[in-house]
Amino acid sequence: MNGTIKMKKATRMLTTVKNTSEKTPDSFYNQLNNEFDFNFDPCPLNPNPTTDGLKIPWKERVFINPPYGKEIRGWLEKAINEIKIGNTDIAVFLIPSYTDVKWFHEIVIKYGEIRFIKGRLKFSKHTNTAPFASMIVIFTKELKDGNKKDEVAR
Repeated sequence: MNGTIKMKKATRMLTTVKNTSEKTPDSFYNQLNNEFDFNFDPCPLNPNPTTDGLKIPWKERVFINPPYGKEIRGWLEKAINEIKIGNTDIAVFLIPSYTDVKWFHEIVIKYGEIRFIKGRLKFSKHTNTAPFASMIVIFTKELKDGNKKDEVAR
């Protein structure tokens, strides 16, 4: 019974979050930046954004920690498009490890390199870790073949 209560509480937290944007932990970002040398973040944490990262051209080496929720798909699609038109060489995402959603199967598996993160990240000024696992997804100019079928029929 206690596990059921904890699960309900975690589900309620995920579905009632008003702020879907969280600051990437500095040490985690620095590790990624050391590897990829980012020169652009289309969705920086900003309470009053002046630009919409989905509507502007991106640069070559992009880090994206998008707002979590249904918007993730739009950010993934934008990255693929920016790579295809030649604006972006590499796009590195920090996103929830939701392997049961359509965008994971239709975009991430088909086009990206996936790095699952061991443990859970602690975002912003929260005292606890996130109630979900996270993953890094990397899209490059050498996009994987998007026609590949990785699904198992049920």
